[in-house]
Parts: sequence; structure tokens; C-alpha cells
Amino acid sequence: MDVSWDLTLNAIVSGIMLGGFYAAVAVGITIAFGMLDIVNIAHPAFIVVGAFLAYISINTLGIDPFAMAPIFAALGFVGGRLFYRAYYHFFERRGDESLQGLAFFFGIMFIVEIGLVLTFGVDYRLVDLSYLGSTYTLGFVQFPLRLLAPCLIGIAMVAAVQLYLAKTFTGRAILAVAQDPEAVRLVGADPIHTKEIAFGIAVATAIAAGVLLIIIQPVEPSSGREFIGRVFAICVLGGIASLPGTLIAAMILGIAETLTSTYFGPSWSPAVAFGVLLLTLAVRPTGILGR
Repeated sequence: MDVSWDLTLNAIVSGIMLGGFYAAVAVGITIAFGMLDIVNIAHPAFIVVGAFLAYISINTLGIDPFAMAPIFAALGFVGGRLFYRAYYHFFERRGDESLQGLAFFFGIMFIVEIGLVLTFGVDYRLVDLSYLGSTYTLGFVQFPLRLLAPCLIGIAMVAAVQLYLAKTFTGRAILAVAQDPEAVRLVGADPIHTKEIAFGIAVATAIAAGVLLIIIQPVEPSSGREFIGRVFAICVLGGIASLPGTLIAAMILGIAETLTSTYFGPSWSPAVAFGVLLLTLAVRPTGILGR
């Protein structure tokens, strides 16, 4: 294997930019799985819903999807709260949230996919924004705006959610509810309402990440399946319930994937990425920033 330092550095930079996008994709699963202990296997399907909403925005409404992203995220927040209400009513309050709850989200995933197929067909769709076609160059390192913009937005999403969790009463209640729901009651917060808000945030970030996804690559209704393993891997690798850890883990996987794709071919990327996960867990089972 011939090593070109120019090629390697570009691959690393591309991996960092890809990692910023991966962080946006995984932040919702860190909340749902890491903080609420809800195995939301339908999370990638919600991402694809966001991608198709972006497609409708530009191709049907003629509105820039970035401008519509806050509205899409708000709809996702409302939908996420309704999903949690259903999950709590039928499963969590009866103590059936493990296998039955997993089946619930599997069902949602397939219903969403079928609905998208019936609405849009199985063809790949892509959002083409002219201002994202440029590439910035620093020396021999290239920064495609189509990848740089989702990276920066993804990092901003993680920072915003982390700031909300750390600085607001509801955010601190979300951090506490996964550890001790009864203690949350003692400080005047309702654990169920708190989890409902947290799950709404998780789905809202998934919808927003979908807008970024269709900017980067074409999507079709089942595109989310390729992210199922990746988002859980990032969540575990970074440390359960750690958003800074999620960002670091996303960067690690992004770099691992781009280096592998560059020198060994894209088919090896998932194997190497999960190899990094297994190695990290062997050395530190709690993840990078886990306690």
C-alpha cells in the first residue's frame, strides 16, 4: 500500500467533517438509549423522514431546507412526545419496555419505510443547493461545503443540546431521570413528563439530521438502515449518556471510515469502524467519557 501524505491528510479532514455529521445523527440515540434507556431502533427511520421533508421543501415548496429545518424539528418534537406517550402507556408503565418496546419501535420503523415507499417510490432523491457546490482549499487540503456545512451544523446541534441539558431545569431533570426517577419527583419534576420532553428532543434532532443527510448523499426510504448499527456504536463508544463523548466517538468513526475507504475500499469501512468500537470497549468498557 502506497501512502500519500496529501491523500491521508485529506482523508482525515474528510473524516472529521463526516464525524460532525455523524454526531448530529447520533445525538438523538444518546438521549433515547443512553439517558432514557429506550432502544429506539426507529431512530434512523426518523432521520430519513427529515431527509424527505427537506426534499419536499426545495422541490415542491421552493424553500431552502435549512430555513425549514427548525419547523421540521418542531414537528419532530411534537411527534416524539406522542410516540413516547404511546410507548409509556402500552409498555413502560407495565414494565414491558424491553422486548415488547423494541418490537414497538421495529414496527414504527417498518411503517415509516412503507409509508415513504408508497409516497415517494424507491428511487434515490437528492437535494441540490447551488451554494453548497463550492469547495474551499487550504494548501492541498479540500473542504467541500456540501460536507463542511453539515459538520458545523452537527457540532452546533450537539453543543446546543448539551447547553440545554446543563443550564436549564428541565435539562438537568432529563440528566437525572435516567439515574433516579424518584429523586426527580423530590425536586418537583414529573419523570414521565421529563422523559416525554427528552424523547421529543431526540426525535427533533433526528429530523434535523435528516436535512443534513440528504445534503450529503442521495436517500431512499430504506437508507436509514445503514445507520442503525452506527448510531448505537457511537453512543456506546462515546460513553452512555455523554454528548461530548458522542461527538468524540463520531469523529473517531468518521476518520476510521474515510481512511479505510481511501486505502482499502468503502466495503471495509464498517468493519474497521466497529473494530475501533470493540477495541475501545475492551480497554474501557464504559466508553471514552463514560463513568
